[in-house]
Amino acid sequence: MSLARKMIAEFVGTLVLVFMGCGSAVLLGCDVPGGHLAVALCFGLAIVAMAYAIGNVSGCHVNPAVSLALLLDKRISIVDFVGYVVAQVVGAIAGAGLLKMVVGFGVKDLTGGLGSNGVASVGGAGGAFVVEIILTFIFVLTILAVTSDEKKSSVAGLVIGLTLAFVHIVGIPLTGTSVNPARSIGPALLSGNAAALSDLWVFIVAPLVGAAVAFAVFMVFKPLIVKKEATE
Repeated sequence: MSLARKMIAEFVGTLVLVFMGCGSAVLLGCDVPGGHLAVALCFGLAIVAMAYAIGNVSGCHVNPAVSLALLLDKRISIVDFVGYVVAQVVGAIAGAGLLKMVVGFGVKDLTGGLGSNGVASVGGAGGAFVVEIILTFIFVLTILAVTSDEKKSSVAGLVIGLTLAFVHIVGIPLTGTSVNPARSIGPALLSGNAAALSDLWVFIVAPLVGAAVAFAVFMVFKPLIVKKEATE
């Protein structure tokens, strides 16, 4: 599969994730009854849908942190990694752009910033940084584990999507949940929210750190997974 096709797939997948996931936050809000869970589920379902739509093309990373972990695990090349990240960021910006267009039609943005992430609920950048490392660690570790076993390939998209919803349930009240630098970049750039832009570094760096930690932990028990596959 050519890199160009993989990049197109990553662009589309990330666009859908941002438009649908952040869109649910914009339209539903997280303070109304059921809003919090609905937004978490929407992010998860976006991943499930894209996993089965583009998974065979690019692997459906739609997240620079995921791509970093898979680069460290030598499942993609450095060239692919760079291409994926560019496509993901551009796709996220495009998704946020479409969402901003919808808001421009007169729809009220209940988040006030296109679903941008924030640090206020956890006492500032330090708290948000720790939260995002933990959430990304859980998410990426699950991805590394479930995609390392070919026997689980048919359900990998569902497991990954449910895990994303799972981390959003905890993360939304804390930071809005990033675990994905691209997902944070798109809304922050187009929201016009100064706070979202000033805090953006947290939601770029922390998920990448969380992904690296997840890879390090995964390497501890990866030999056990490989050994199990060999004996079955």
